[in-house]
Amino acid sequence: MLSIICFALCITFALTTSSPSPPIIVSTSLGDISGVELTSRLGESFKAFLGIRYAQNPVGELRFTNPKPVEPWKPELFNATIDGPRCPQSPLNSPDNSEDCLRLNVYSKDLNQNKSSPVIVFIHPGGFYGSSGRIVSAGPQLLMDRNVVLVTINYRLGTLGFLATGTADAPGNAGLKDQVFALRWVRDHIHNFGGNPNSVTLLGYSAGSRSTGLHMVSPMSRGLFHRAIAMSGSPIQLVKYTDDQLNLVRKQAKLLKCPSDSTKDIIKCLKEAPFEDFVKTFDNMFEIGYHPMLNWSPVIEKDFGQERFLTEDPLTSFEKGNFQKTPMIIGRTKDEFARIAYYNLQNENITEQMNKHWNEIAPIMLNYDRNSSASKEISTLLRVAYQVDNKVIANSTPFEPFEKLLSDAIIGFPVYRLVNLLEKHIPVYYYCFTYKGRYSDFKYPGDSAYGAVHHDDLLYLLHIPRIAPLFSKTDPENKIVERITRMWTQFAETGNPNNSKDEYLKNLNWKPYNIESENYLDIGDELLMDEQLFVRRLATWEIILGEIS
Repeated sequence: MLSIICFALCITFALTTSSPSPPIIVSTSLGDISGVELTSRLGESFKAFLGIRYAQNPVGELRFTNPKPVEPWKPELFNATIDGPRCPQSPLNSPDNSEDCLRLNVYSKDLNQNKSSPVIVFIHPGGFYGSSGRIVSAGPQLLMDRNVVLVTINYRLGTLGFLATGTADAPGNAGLKDQVFALRWVRDHIHNFGGNPNSVTLLGYSAGSRSTGLHMVSPMSRGLFHRAIAMSGSPIQLVKYTDDQLNLVRKQAKLLKCPSDSTKDIIKCLKEAPFEDFVKTFDNMFEIGYHPMLNWSPVIEKDFGQERFLTEDPLTSFEKGNFQKTPMIIGRTKDEFARIAYYNLQNENITEQMNKHWNEIAPIMLNYDRNSSASKEISTLLRVAYQVDNKVIANSTPFEPFEKLLSDAIIGFPVYRLVNLLEKHIPVYYYCFTYKGRYSDFKYPGDSAYGAVHHDDLLYLLHIPRIAPLFSKTDPENKIVERITRMWTQFAETGNPNNSKDEYLKNLNWKPYNIESENYLDIGDELLMDEQLFVRRLATWEIILGEIS
């Protein structure tokens, strides 16, 4: 954390003490915006506009409600030379937390409105309760060597972004509606930054990937994007979507010592609480460790006259073909949750609970219905199928079986299920990221990368200083950076990641997924087509859930 803060201070210092040069000004219908000039990974100059407000500050009566359009600031000049705040999240002592966080960053190599480059909008990961689109978390330097305009966004998180009472007081999905407002801002203003509003690609990772899939079915998002890239996440989940999360509402109210007589009283109290109180109680909102990982969840909204983000279960929408039909790239890493599985099994409290109460703990960790009559049977069958030890011993039990179970439950099977629903309607480019580099979000044993885990593929698309340096052209990672940034931006421009004229992609023949061959691209040391990614494991879920439902 200290390294992130130091990096942020360095960025701020660099942006505010740069040599005197003409200010970079972009005019919009909201008012003028001043930006700064930065340098890409390979030394290309680009313009950065940081912390642009795209919606009103969601405080007071605006807390928990649909976002409101930003008010014009003209004739004042909006200073977009320093990164804006991140939405409230742990840790509390971060100086960057603020509810005035509905901001976005725009990065462009050419502000010429006649050029009209394809646009990529990045939706950050973090389980709907952490991270941000700020430059210290999602650096643009790698993508700025390509011909795109990049937009990174913040959205409300945790209770402040996803509280859902099932009433008009807090119908839910506020954080997802923030994303919609950011997309509307892109539609209305990105041409001023050299971007093409008719060529917008959603690029989401983890919770951002889940968001990307949700935008495909949301009536609020129709027409706001034209292609989709979903990395390690899917809106298909093993438990049915509900129209409220009253269990979390009551838990948050209790933690903040709010009255619980009625929903209105709870919301009134929660609207008056300082945002710091939500951050202080963050850890206590989970049930065991940081599980459920999908704790704050989107909901199907009842109609109270508001714009509704979700009107039916996404699974129903995809099964009926009721979604925005855009070309899609979607996939996963080979060893998704190795880090989480390892640290779970280092925790004596968690392993004790797994041993004593596996049938009750498993649905919490793996996100399936804990209240069904079949829940215990599912828990038992999954433990056997994945060969998770009946007696888990902290610090000594092999974590690989549990990693596979956790990864498939939260990401692998939901992604696989979505791919098979989509392929009959749209071109779906399915992949598995297997590249094992020098840098990783999980190093084990010792100081070497365990494999290709959650977030590792993102290192070669965006600069994440928490994990890796800014790779140079002579670094061994250069080839994977060139390949991924070129595939993704080629797809953003044409809807097809292949380009035989590109020196890094000339041998690529990535075919859309076909349900008969179940083909996918293995993104490793080379780019190789293969078939039937983990299908034996994933078929287990189909069989168990199908037989018991």
